[in-house]
Amino acid sequence: MTGKVYLVGAGPGDAKLITVKGLECIRKCDVVVYDRLASPRLLKCMKPGGEKIYVGKLPDRHTMKQEEINQLLVDLALQGKTVVRLKGGDPTIFGRVGEEAELLRKNGIYYEIVPGITSAISVPAYAGIPVTHRDHASSLSIITGHESPDKLDHSIHWDKVTNATGTLVFLMGVAKIGYISAQLIKHGRPPETPVALVRWGTRADQETLTGTLADIEAKVKAADFQPPAVIVVGDVVLQREQLKWAEAMPLFGKRIVVTRARSQASELVDMIEELGGEPYEFPVIETIMPEGAEKKAKIAAAFGALESYDWVFFTSPNGVEFFWHHLAEQGADIRGLHRAKIAAVGPGTAAALAQRGVIAEELPAKFQAEGLIETFGPQLLPGQNVLLPRGDLGREWLPAKLRELGLQVTDVDTYETVVTGEDDDELLKLLEEGRVHAVTFTSSSTVRNFIHILKRMGLEDPLPLLANVKIACIGPLTEQTAVEAGLTPGLLPEEATITSLVQELCRWNARLGSSSFIEISEQ
Repeated sequence: MTGKVYLVGAGPGDAKLITVKGLECIRKCDVVVYDRLASPRLLKCMKPGGEKIYVGKLPDRHTMKQEEINQLLVDLALQGKTVVRLKGGDPTIFGRVGEEAELLRKNGIYYEIVPGITSAISVPAYAGIPVTHRDHASSLSIITGHESPDKLDHSIHWDKVTNATGTLVFLMGVAKIGYISAQLIKHGRPPETPVALVRWGTRADQETLTGTLADIEAKVKAADFQPPAVIVVGDVVLQREQLKWAEAMPLFGKRIVVTRARSQASELVDMIEELGGEPYEFPVIETIMPEGAEKKAKIAAAFGALESYDWVFFTSPNGVEFFWHHLAEQGADIRGLHRAKIAAVGPGTAAALAQRGVIAEELPAKFQAEGLIETFGPQLLPGQNVLLPRGDLGREWLPAKLRELGLQVTDVDTYETVVTGEDDDELLKLLEEGRVHAVTFTSSSTVRNFIHILKRMGLEDPLPLLANVKIACIGPLTEQTAVEAGLTPGLLPEEATITSLVQELCRWNARLGSSSFIEISEQ
């Protein structure tokens, strides 16, 4: 059976600027054929086992000729696969979608064109430039700049285009900016006409350069301003000083790697995005239910004796989540803990309990195991029974200390932490190019696994690539692990919470002068 091809616009770069339908296509397809300008985060939305084929073009080389791409789409569909051809921006605006669709039609293959948000309007908007304005421009032209001067003269009627609309937007024209400016001046645009170039708009790498038709070429050369960039010509550029909003965000300009398990990463990812940063999800751990008859028997025994416990100590939100999984699996009733006092390490753990209708005892001042002993020490009496449901990588300090105080401890691994199986060539590329600004670690296991996976991907020594990357650790124990791994932690929040960690990232960016600092309230 012949497959189907979706010709999908990925938007300008920010992964969230893809359309709902475009994202649905990615989630259900068998293979994605993508180019350089499509956000790598979108590829992480594919179903397990999905195939990724890179066909992107660089200024100095083409990975695959357009004719070869066209045929590739046909071949994949004839194999019965559902294919997404993922293009930066909108596929119908200089995306050569017509050529791809034509060959699909000739081969009897069903296809759909899924429009995307074009960089011609979205990238200027992220730089604070509306391409139309009631007082400055009521019309817009979108023009290709990705040709040699003689081809530009053949495809562009400069005498008509120059003054046809209030705003002119050139795509892919950085290398030809001098010629474009000269032609516009020659055909009637004043030399003082404002011009803006916006590079990697909507991404962490976004940069904006402004000038006039008369001086913009010199400014581009002086700044070594490289493509890809959108060129905006017209008085609307003057709106930038009043309307530039992205640069004012607390985490603007920062690409921040999130190493938490994917099931837990959403809170941190959402906060970074909300504050103008670009989160890069690279989960290095995964939490799973324990395997093996012996482990399962130990869990069953622990949950079969709920009425015997005087204390239950939860040390992480994961511990809470998996405790309830086991309750359901064992057919146990939470009311069996009616005589037990329930304590939690940190507000995140307490919140996870509260979501399940359980209010923890007084929170320890220190959000780690030592804080439990300091807070509840006088109430911990010899002979009391303690249930300690936690992960297999939990420190031995807490159960050892409780036993030292004479308590009977049932220390049961309710979940296991394993290294993820995913490598990520895009992350390696970003690290090598110096385009990662910070890495966040929320546990010791994320530190160890991060280094392990980088080595697994071929980096004999990952530390040099991380030398100029800010290392942010959620707490002292995680920081200690990072130091032992050879890293140099630079950010440690006041409290071991996600909110405090993000607050510290904002302070750091403000110190760099990249943004203003705002206070972040608890979510």
